[in-house]
Amino acid sequence: MTIAFILNGEDVSLNARSYERLADVLRERYGLLGVKADCRRGVCGKCLILLDGRLAPSCLLPVFRVKGREVVTIEGFAQTDEYQDISKGFAEAGLESCGFCDTGKILAAAALLERRARPTSKDILEEMASVPCRCTDPDALVRGVLAAAEHRARRLYHRVGQ
Repeated sequence: MTIAFILNGEDVSLNARSYERLADVLRERYGLLGVKADCRRGVCGKCLILLDGRLAPSCLLPVFRVKGREVVTIEGFAQTDEYQDISKGFAEAGLESCGFCDTGKILAAAALLERRARPTSKDILEEMASVPCRCTDPDALVRGVLAAAEHRARRLYHRVGQ
């Protein structure tokens, strides 16, 4: 079957079997190695993508489910101003991690900030609960996302508080 979708801002089309998983297609056909399908159960967070702006585990998604939709991987997201906001915010908060869940934390922060420009600590902790992480202090993660929100506000509105 032919499947057309938007991948990291580009219109793409591919022939795929209905049972193929999006994570495998992204890695094998597009060389997007930031997507990893380690657990293949949607619980490790290493395969997370943004699907129409919402977090989705690509290891569970049959590729036909993205037809006509927008897929953003960490590689595509890393080219955006939003990524820079999050990266700066995380650095300011002193977030240190092992690298296992970085993609999930970054994309979860992005999805949250797209929905809520001024998230609360509770909003952040609820969103980040979808990303299994044992190496990051939750308080530092909250500080990082709040700092990212400030950077985003400055960039979008040229001032703080909006």
